[in-house]
Amino acid sequence: MASSAHRIPSAAVAASGLVGGYGVARWTKKRPLGGAVLAVAGAAAAQQWRRRAGGPAAGALTAAYVAAFAGSHPLAKKVGAWPAVFGVAGAVALASWAVADRRG
Repeated sequence: MASSAHRIPSAAVAASGLVGGYGVARWTKKRPLGGAVLAVAGAAAAQQWRRRAGGPAAGALTAAYVAAFAGSHPLAKKVGAWPAVFGVAGAVALASWAVADRRG
């Protein structure tokens, strides 16, 4: 029987890492704590991506996750912090679903 963690779509894990990491950093005023949330969720999503779609796809999705985090900063200057975070989280979730989750 698969554990409950395997039934959570990788798209949800990745999006939660981006949104949760920002939220934790903002509300606690401790950026490293937000970074830890971002990293743990990213690592969990990467494991799922590798298992579901293979190494090359996992590498590409991990790069997209990191790029989304980095890209949210300049985007936030144009549209605001929360819209930027939700936008990049949605983009990563969509890519994750398309590459890894819809097969399962």
